[in-house]
Amino acid sequence: MQYRNTQLLAALYRQSETTIRDPLWKDIKLSRAFKSILLTPTVQKLGRIKQLGPTFHLYPGAVHTRLDHSLGVYHIGFSILQSLFSQDRALPVSEEGALTFLCACLLHDIGHFPFAHSLKELPLTSHEEIACTMIREDAALHKAIEMAGLDAERVGSIIDEHQKTTDEEVLLYRSILSGTLDPDKLDYLNRDAFFCGVPYGTQDVSYIVDRLVVAGGKMSLQEEALGSVEHLLFSKYLMYRNVYWHTTTRSATAMIKKAVLASLSDGSLQAEDLYGLDDEQFFSLPQLKQFTYSNLFSLVRDNQLYTATFEKPYEEEGVLETKNKDLFSRLSFEERIAAKLGCDPSKVIVDIPEPISFEADLPILHENGSISRFGEVDHLFSYDIGRVFTKSLRKFRIFTPHTISPEALGRVLEF
Repeated sequence: MQYRNTQLLAALYRQSETTIRDPLWKDIKLSRAFKSILLTPTVQKLGRIKQLGPTFHLYPGAVHTRLDHSLGVYHIGFSILQSLFSQDRALPVSEEGALTFLCACLLHDIGHFPFAHSLKELPLTSHEEIACTMIREDAALHKAIEMAGLDAERVGSIIDEHQKTTDEEVLLYRSILSGTLDPDKLDYLNRDAFFCGVPYGTQDVSYIVDRLVVAGGKMSLQEEALGSVEHLLFSKYLMYRNVYWHTTTRSATAMIKKAVLASLSDGSLQAEDLYGLDDEQFFSLPQLKQFTYSNLFSLVRDNQLYTATFEKPYEEEGVLETKNKDLFSRLSFEERIAAKLGCDPSKVIVDIPEPISFEADLPILHENGSISRFGEVDHLFSYDIGRVFTKSLRKFRIFTPHTISPEALGRVLEF
């Protein structure tokens, strides 16, 4: 092993001053400096935001938080560095850079507010950009990062891929934190499956971590572990099918999305009203502000969810899909259908899941030292198979209260 790698390993092991017990990964080791970062109010707020939002209405055990997840990402990031530094391979990294990466793992979700992923299509600031702003402007957090001997701007640069940089070490850490087999996916698939009580998301994390290498300046995977990418893509499909895009989850998220979209459109809510909230603050918004369709917030909170009164496979050029191409035409379509039904527009909600990819761009390192892209060497997850997976998941649905029958809705739909 290279002497420099031994020094990097020693720097990692010095981060094991305190221990946090995690139900999934057991002991998570932190330095006192990182524990201080963890204890800042901005990071602790993540403990009041459920990782899967309303999914606990479907799987009651799914009450784990973004703080749990952030610690898990830190832990897997630590394990990846430990594996890389144990290899007899020169690495373009520094001790300060490695610790900066671990800090980015811990803080990657601090910009999250409730339902942030479900509201991606709306004109809102990304949670990565919000995280960078917090790192820059939150005095307590910024000070804690500096007390750990780290550059706060560099931490943010790893988190937000849209920040321009020529720093090769930052680019490497971005490829680790945001890739096909990144610590984010490896934690949330396992953690979400664990707390939902389903087997679909489980990954062989230790096997994967031990076969990750840096090649060509990017995180790569040894060819012998090719099947682990297939396993992850299958798991992703099954988790979307049974958890993330289950009809119950889609109903709750569609209800919140409609209220937020309509309120942003008429100005009764501003984007800034959503940022920095935890779950309790989010669902208290109707008591603090008057905004369009605020009753939908209360219905979701109380598990009074709408039912899928109409459902069909999504077709890119379908008649209904064409009428609902963008979010604002969707609001108009819902108003027209509600008028024909003689009900309030809040009681008709069109739900179209965003496009999802089952392709992987992970570099694969062969025994002879050559590098291929995953799609060039894997014969199972072709472009066509990815499209089949996506097509089977995406549904065009109309959610309404159970008082509106499928027959009544069917009579007023325009084909």
